[in-house]
Amino acid sequence: MAEKRDYYEVLEVSKNATPEEIKKAYRKKAIQYHPDKNPGDKEAEEKFKEAAEAYEVLSDAQKKARYDQYGHAGMGGAGGFGGGFGGGMSMEDIFSQFGDIFGGHFGGFGGFGGFGGGGSRKRTNRGTDLRVKVKLTLKEIATGVEKKIKVKKYVACEHCKGTGAENGTAYTTCSTCNGSGVVTRVQQTFLGAMQSTTTCPSCNGEGKTITKKCPHCSGEGIIKEDEVITLNIPAGVMDGMQLSMSGKGNAARHGGVPGDLLILVEEEEHTDLLRDENDLIYNALLDFPTAALGGTIEIPTIDGKVKVKIEPGTQPGKVLRLRGKGLPSVNRYGVGDLLVNISVYVPENLNSEERKTIEKYREAPNFNPTKSVKDRIFSKIRRMFD
Repeated sequence: MAEKRDYYEVLEVSKNATPEEIKKAYRKKAIQYHPDKNPGDKEAEEKFKEAAEAYEVLSDAQKKARYDQYGHAGMGGAGGFGGGFGGGMSMEDIFSQFGDIFGGHFGGFGGFGGFGGGGSRKRTNRGTDLRVKVKLTLKEIATGVEKKIKVKKYVACEHCKGTGAENGTAYTTCSTCNGSGVVTRVQQTFLGAMQSTTTCPSCNGEGKTITKKCPHCSGEGIIKEDEVITLNIPAGVMDGMQLSMSGKGNAARHGGVPGDLLILVEEEEHTDLLRDENDLIYNALLDFPTAALGGTIEIPTIDGKVKVKIEPGTQPGKVLRLRGKGLPSVNRYGVGDLLVNISVYVPENLNSEERKTIEKYREAPNFNPTKSVKDRIFSKIRRMFD
């Protein structure tokens, strides 16, 4: 499968482009690759759809912000997810959704007719989106994971094939609009004859009327059922991130376009590790002898425990970095690190023998910080507040 191109590259605009510049760039691409201008050219048709998908994301402030942060993965561009039109919307749906950019009739610019036909297209129903939450462990986030979920949703009625008509055949062409889905009226005004095109009131723009309703779905074309959906979650996702699966939402009435399935990521709290973007943080509490004399401790990671050497004289606040032991970037820009923050435990309760032992070293030179040590510690504190 070919890798998706950057949406800004598709429309040939910068990341700082204004909404008007994005709209203008899309209009230019749509005109260039319009199917009526390139009859039979499959490559032009794909570029036309690609431009529509890019505009669908970049023209929406929330989707654009998510795309800027996470790239295609944030729109569901990996692991079976698809943003925009990626698997469900047809050319008619593109015309229907973005026709306003061309004065209300997508096909009515530059002399092109075709799909728009100057307003003669049929209405396409669209199903509603579904929203679900999926909980992930850090281990699942680190590697990516396949999950199966059961959702109750509207699906196309199998008895009428989603048409709403008995046996899928009990319908006829609308006599009001002759199947076009729209009606045209001409009114005489003081400026002369004015023509207007509106959705057909008899068939609601579908171009056909049902003569006998399907008894299983009462003529709606959809019924509610449980469906098991496989989610392929990409590695590196973050808590609160929303993915989408195109066409996996509710089915539409009378054989329209299904909605999308929106998946909200929830990250389960790890018992030992904290997450900071792609880095992981572990707070290691050393006993005083190990901090003073050195030794080896075990550190938990995503893949299990590893041994880490502690140098003699290790100070509280020191950070050890285990490179590549963090989480991968959702955009595949590398892997984070595991940061081990060192703390030292000071005994809270001492027996008489322990107290006597420590008292021996109270005045010992090596048990008291020198000026250089104090300065080094204070400089670290200053840098934290700079």
